[in-house]
Parts: sequence; structure tokens; C-alpha cells
Amino acid sequence: MILRLLILLILYPSTLLFGQHYRPVDNGSTVKFTIKNIGINTSGNFTGLQGNIRFDPESLNTALFDVSVNANTVNTGIGARDNHLRKEEYFNVHQYPKISFISTSITASAKKNEYNIIGNLTIKNITKKIFFTFISVPKEEGYILTGEYKLNRRDFNVGGKSFVLSDNLIVSLSIFIKKI
Repeated sequence: MILRLLILLILYPSTLLFGQHYRPVDNGSTVKFTIKNIGINTSGNFTGLQGNIRFDPESLNTALFDVSVNANTVNTGIGARDNHLRKEEYFNVHQYPKISFISTSITASAKKNEYNIIGNLTIKNITKKIFFTFISVPKEEGYILTGEYKLNRRDFNVGGKSFVLSDNLIVSLSIFIKKI
């Protein structure tokens, strides 16, 4: 029995024990946010996606998402607004260059290829637990993962009180992860 276990460990190292290893691919992925500003939906996105992912739909107990985006890449399509969002009152990109997420739990949903994920989102050194559902679709040595979640910007000290800017926003994700 011990000999079989050792052979298994040699022949099928980390993928059997710890799931498939992936990296998010910035090209082909989108991290988008939408917030109401003066009652009108305003959108932007982030790039600079990095991280390590262990994901195997057959072994979710070993799954782990440890990913980040570069906060300095905030892009709303208006340069002056983007520069304002990089300042201390909003993302303070000089002091907090990354926005990160580390999963704590991933479970299968009742629907095929749908998963529930719980994890810690960190913005400006403030960490909050979030939950959302994502869909996984196989693609060229990896997966496309799509999902969205709601967020209160003030929970992370992003911007102050405002009569024109909503406190709540939606983050939409379409992340291409590729096997490494």
C-alpha cells in the first residue's frame, strides 16, 4: 500500500494532490467596474492581472485563487478622471499599487460549470470577505471564468461621501486562466 502511494506521488505529483495550476492571462481577460455617477452608469477597467490559481472541478477542496490587478491601470476612458482616481482619496496607487483577492472556499453550484467562491478582497490595505458565483468554460489549455459581484466603495475608503457618486458598484470579471 505504501509503495503504491509513493509511485502515485512520483507519477502524478502536484496535479493529483493539489489541482491543476493556472495563471491568469491579462490579454483576453477583463476586470470591469460600473458605478453610477450623477445617475449615469460610468464604467472602467483594470489590467495588470497576475497571480496563481489551482483549479480542478473534480477536486474543489484543493482549489485556490490568489490574484491581483495593478491599481495604477484604472481606465475609464477619460485621462483626467483616471488620474483623479489614482490619487490618495480614491485608489492611492503610490501607496497601494495592487488590488488583490485570495479565495478561502470554492464549492460547486447546482448548475453545471457554476461555482461559488468566498474570499478576501484587499483594496488600500483594507480586507473584506466577498462572495460571488462564477461560470467556468474550458478554452485552449485553460478556462474562461466569468462572474460579478457588488461592492461598496466606502468599505475600502475609496472616495468620500458624495451626492453624485454612488457608494455601490458592480465588478464584472471575465478571466482567462491558462495552464502552466
